[in-house]
Amino acid sequence: MKSGEQWTSRLGFILASAGSAIGLGAIWKFPNVVATSGGGAFFLVFILFTFGIGLPLLLAEFLIGRSTGKEAVSAYRDLAPNSRWHWVGYLGMATCSILLSFYSVVGGWIVLYFIRAITGSLLTAGRDYGALFDQTSANPWEAVLSQGAFMLLTIVVVARGVKQGIEKASRILMPGLFLLFVVLIIRSLTLPGMSEGLVYFLKPDFSRLSSEALLYALGQSFFCLSVGGSCMVTYSSYLQKNEPLGKPALSVVGLNVMTSFMAGIAIFPALFALGMKPVEGPGLLFVTLPAVFEQLPYGSLFITVFLALFLFATLTSAFSLLEIVVAAFAHGDAARRKKMCWLFGTIIFMLGIPSALSFGVGSDFVWLGRNVFAWADFAVTNVMLPLGVLLISVFVGFRFPRERLQAEWSGESAWARKGLALYVFMLRFVLPVIVVLVFMHGMNWLPI
Repeated sequence: MKSGEQWTSRLGFILASAGSAIGLGAIWKFPNVVATSGGGAFFLVFILFTFGIGLPLLLAEFLIGRSTGKEAVSAYRDLAPNSRWHWVGYLGMATCSILLSFYSVVGGWIVLYFIRAITGSLLTAGRDYGALFDQTSANPWEAVLSQGAFMLLTIVVVARGVKQGIEKASRILMPGLFLLFVVLIIRSLTLPGMSEGLVYFLKPDFSRLSSEALLYALGQSFFCLSVGGSCMVTYSSYLQKNEPLGKPALSVVGLNVMTSFMAGIAIFPALFALGMKPVEGPGLLFVTLPAVFEQLPYGSLFITVFLALFLFATLTSAFSLLEIVVAAFAHGDAARRKKMCWLFGTIIFMLGIPSALSFGVGSDFVWLGRNVFAWADFAVTNVMLPLGVLLISVFVGFRFPRERLQAEWSGESAWARKGLALYVFMLRFVLPVIVVLVFMHGMNWLPI
């Protein structure tokens, strides 16, 4: 039986799901990989993989959630009683908890920089932004308190529930994110010399489309859609039974691809116009972009806009990561939801403290070349998410009751109904092979 939580509309579900999927990786890592791996050629391959591989996996999680109307652990129990498949839900909870524990550290850095930008203390002529970021990430008080502030924002929103919390926030943050992107793209494309950046980002070069780049595109095609952690199982459990899944899934995929594209258009023309070297990861947001905006008229305004954009993307992802854990214990009770939010939000915050201290007082805690933050990232990205994707694909392909699957699929379009047999074949035999290849690549077990 469904809990009292429901999305108020399909749009609310799409915006919240897209917000979950659109994270920092789509903005600060993906554009540079596109540019260095064949430009438009890589982007084309990524689009094909995202719609051909990411979309079926996203649909698999949607099917599990909507069919049961239950959060992840209970959903697997409902579909496969007297089995151990519910451990896939527990794996999702563990994955999302660890991910949020170090994701909130980055979110805390963004909060700090956003406050500095608003107060006008971030951009200073001749400032060494690399040294500033090193000082910020190494300061234990700033690192932990800002991580706590980010978790507090996340807890407050999720505690308000699906309708009044996650959906309402997503309805504001997601349109705001795209509006800010448009503002930055317009500014970026009006800079002298911006065309070189566009060419660098989008010019197809199939000679640079290596086997490693193809495997990265495969992995990114399902990582960027927030699949593997069962977040989308929980989100889709709040859908009405008669709500179709195909159109929302296509919308989420399309919004994610568009965000990755807009990030490149916003970033690269500005970098090349000012002679900056393209980078990825924290260096892009906290070192390179402040140096870029420092040289622009109204630079303080535009860096504030950019930081707001990153904060929006980070928060909407964080909502889903906390929601899967809270939903498993709240059982649809509003008062219990608030207690569970504060309890698990606090636990995840404490779990993230070693990651927050990894760049300062905890920097000596290194094993096999990785600190705590890097190990948490590696465990989630290279092991737990691929394992979750593999298990979900196999579950829907082999264990999902056929009659229920056909009933769930019956509400889709005519062409989709005809493709059910092909979809099940992909889940059983094609996608598991792809996931294993991506896993082996992430573990450096492939000779490429």
